[in-house]
Formats: sequence, C-alpha cells, structure tokens
Amino acid sequence: MKKILILCTGNSCRSQIAEGYLRYFAQNKAEVYSAGIETHGVNPRAIAVMSEDGIDLSGHTSNHVDEYADIEFDFVITVCDNAKENCPFFPSNAQKFHHNFPDPAKATGTESDIMEVFRNVRGQIKEYSRRFVEENL
Repeated sequence: MKKILILCTGNSCRSQIAEGYLRYFAQNKAEVYSAGIETHGVNPRAIAVMSEDGIDLSGHTSNHVDEYADIEFDFVITVCDNAKENCPFFPSNAQKFHHNFPDPAKATGTESDIMEVFRNVRGQIKEYSRRFVEENL
C-alpha cells in the first residue's frame, strides 16, 4: 500500500482538506497523512466546509512533520510554497509534488465571504486530489 504525506505550514486547512479528499479518492490504495512544519490546530471552517461535501474532518489532529520521520513515504505533496521552501529533508525516495493553493485562513470579510473562499479552495484541492489518485495510484 502506498503512503502519502501532505505538507503545509500549519496543518490546519489545506493539508487537512487534501488529506480528506486523498483518503476519499484513494480508498484502500493508500495510507494518507498530513502534517505541518508548525501545528496550528485544525481550522473549524475547514471542518465545516468539508462536512458540506460529506467528508468528516472532526477527528483530525494537527500534526508536526517530525512525527512521521520514521515512515517511508512513496509521495510527499506540499500544498503551499512556505512548506515547500521550509520542508525538512526527508531521507527517502519519495516522489515529491507541489501545488501552491491559496490559504483560505487568510480570507477576510463577512463570514459568508470567508466561507466562499474556503469553498473555492476546497474545490481546487478536490480536483487536484482526484487527478493525483487517477495518475499516481
């Protein structure tokens, strides 16, 4: 079974959403983990926006990349430029992928405006995750 690690800055939004979708699309073809170069806790809006699409992130935790140092990953996906630039060295043969998604946690405006940004980013990550599984698993 393939092992996938998704990395972001704080493991609160984008990496959590990607973990949810990659697990959904990969089914039993992969073990999926997410982590951050820092931990910020799982963003309640990320939980809410994924719930709208039938994926439950409420049991997810925000994990630091060091927690997975002993796992031999097949794929490492960075979902923000900051994580890509500051990612620790992995002594592995993992294939590395990168896509810089906008950070929905930085959205401003009304709650409705902010949730619309979350939905937009969710859609981008959903499509990326679907394609990733089709092309790599």
